[in-house]
Amino acid sequence: MPKIFENVSLKKLNTFRVEAKARWFTEINSEQELAELFADQQWQNTERLVIGGGSNILFTKDFEGLVICMNIKGIIDKIVHDDVFVTAGAGEVWNDVVTHCVDREFAGMENLSLIPGSVGASPIQNIGAYGVELKDVFHSCKAFDIETGGHLTFSNQDCQFGYRESIFKKELKGKVIITSVTYKLSTKPSLNTSYGAIATELQSRGIGQPTIRDISKVVSDIRVSKLPDPSTIGNAGSFFKNPIVSKLKCEQLLSDFPNTIHYCLPNSTVKLAAGWLIEQCGWKGKKIGETGTWKNQALVLVNHGNAKGSDIYNLSAAIISDVNSKFGVLLEREVNTI
Repeated sequence: MPKIFENVSLKKLNTFRVEAKARWFTEINSEQELAELFADQQWQNTERLVIGGGSNILFTKDFEGLVICMNIKGIIDKIVHDDVFVTAGAGEVWNDVVTHCVDREFAGMENLSLIPGSVGASPIQNIGAYGVELKDVFHSCKAFDIETGGHLTFSNQDCQFGYRESIFKKELKGKVIITSVTYKLSTKPSLNTSYGAIATELQSRGIGQPTIRDISKVVSDIRVSKLPDPSTIGNAGSFFKNPIVSKLKCEQLLSDFPNTIHYCLPNSTVKLAAGWLIEQCGWKGKKIGETGTWKNQALVLVNHGNAKGSDIYNLSAAIISDVNSKFGVLLEREVNTI
């Protein structure tokens, strides 16, 4: 049975570094500990919050239930012809798994370099960056069924992936806990350099035939140049989703704002750059009290010191209001708010 602690500070367990307390707290290091925890009826009936790296959460108040920190480790590789199946424990740091794969020349994850968070959160959010989403490399995941105490396996199709969405944020929210994830990669790279500044950066470095290591390095460098380091300034990366609008709405925006950054999607919809919309409203680098937006990327909200979670939430509400007023586009928070 894992140890249960009372009244635990969560400040060091969320990358915004805001103060909040958990009424109860436990750390899970194995599937067995998870089964033992929920064999106790008390914890089945207690409000729960499962966290990994705390990189996609904003605490605006204390949590009066049980916080479960997933710390199951381990990475196993299985090569089948040109395919590579990499299974990682839910508690592994996401970028450590990416580095593991890049170092071994397993292709597919390189565009997802330096995304903060843990393996267990990757399918929940369907994390993505620079033209690649988790669903593109996801094979399956194993999860603990809280009600039955058994284990379930979910295929790519089972997860109902959407833009920063999955079945784990909808029908199965609070019902299962992911314990490990298996990714399907390849020994034969098919590089994606078309999104964002990757191609331009490769050209400026004189790299004509990039490797997956080159892509990973370029993506990491771009992210470092744009995004603040959570170890030095509290943040959760991109705070808002890039809004998806109809083709007609995009045409209207381009008529009024010809420089609108947009990306056409296969299903006759268009993805807008939330950071650009926010910047046009004058928010980039703006500071209000102890919070504000990052100087190099308006999409990132930061804690400059001792901001409360409610301060950051109120800032996000003001940004949503301004963008909606100017563009008629409603931003949606990507970060989970407690």
